[in-house]
Amino acid sequence: MDINIQNIKKENQMKEIKAFVKPFKVNDILRELLDAGFPNLTVSMAEGTGHLKNEDASLSMHFSLTNSKVAKIEIVCSNDDVDKIITIISTYGKTGNSGDGIIYVSDVERAIRVRTGLPDDRWLLG
Repeated sequence: MDINIQNIKKENQMKEIKAFVKPFKVNDILRELLDAGFPNLTVSMAEGTGHLKNEDASLSMHFSLTNSKVAKIEIVCSNDDVDKIITIISTYGKTGNSGDGIIYVSDVERAIRVRTGLPDDRWLLG
């Protein structure tokens, strides 16, 4: 039986999800992601610009063009988990108002272990 390694790689392609959400929604989102079995994630505070001009928007002390504090959640997952993670973030991140945030999904081409400098092939073969 011929196994096409390119097809295996595409089927098991890892994805990176970046979600920009309201900071006060992060704890709810993280609790649900952790409960759903997604413990490997990164959260950081950021500032950004957008279409929404809030009353509480103010100039940043660090950047002169930002007007909104946001939280960024980053998670790398299998292709099969993308929809579940997006559903969790969308469900628990929404307020129903404009400016709730945005979610991006990108392909992950490679994963390299910092300690060894070697490829982390488990991402490719499941």
